[in-house]
Amino acid sequence: MCRWLAYSGSPIPLDTLLYKPEHSLIDQSQHAEMGAETTNGDGFGIGWYPTDPVEEQTPGRFRGILPAWSDLNLRDLAEHIRSPLFFAHVRASSGTAVQETNCHPFRHERWLWMHNGSVRDFATMRRDLLLAVDPALYPHVQGTTDSEALFYLALTYGLRDDPVTAVERAVGFVEATAARHGIQDPVQMTVATTEGERIWAFRYSSAHRSRTLFYSRDVTDLRALHPEVENLRRIPDGARLVVSEPLGVLPDAFVEVPESSYGVIYRGQDQMSDFNPR
Repeated sequence: MCRWLAYSGSPIPLDTLLYKPEHSLIDQSQHAEMGAETTNGDGFGIGWYPTDPVEEQTPGRFRGILPAWSDLNLRDLAEHIRSPLFFAHVRASSGTAVQETNCHPFRHERWLWMHNGSVRDFATMRRDLLLAVDPALYPHVQGTTDSEALFYLALTYGLRDDPVTAVERAVGFVEATAARHGIQDPVQMTVATTEGERIWAFRYSSAHRSRTLFYSRDVTDLRALHPEVENLRRIPDGARLVVSEPLGVLPDAFVEVPESSYGVIYRGQDQMSDFNPR
């Protein structure tokens, strides 16, 4: 479907992770190894928070419909933007149009959201799902994807106050709606969302066969184990990464997120718990 990464730590240039690793996100846009498709060329997006945030400032965002590997503006921006928290996403459409408003990450106020996966038979359920979006939020829906619909359902169910419960309720509502339409196993997702301080990452599917998701080990320990790897010296102490698939060949650099679970990353610390749609 898609490939994505989320970073939290001391500010770094975005190209440190988008371009420089052996199996970077840009490489994955052409040569994904663990996704449903090898190529993820239906657009891309980055979302980032400034190094000196201003209260209530929305995150920056750049999206495009070209394949990520051929967009020179993306390469230039990635070299010059430094951020302590950023999202990046390369898209493989599951059927909706290749247009800028359908590219991730999606943004509302200070929140970013990106998704890998799909809502099965979304066209059949789209009207029911969007009618459940808070009327005050509905005018902000710009695209036609299941991913954006899921984001606005989560916002409707209280993402800004209790992200885990909101996503559990949004997914539960999609599954209940699918059951009314006779649609089996409707949800397939890995999702990341943030308000600029914490990152919440979710791995879940109705069939309990979810897309891959990994988080990085402590970089200080990895440097001690692999002093020969130059890329590890570019990553600050305490940094955390969540990725659709690992960025390099080190077998011990990333740990797979368990099925039906979520993690929270905050200031170099992380915790993990079960994810239970309701």
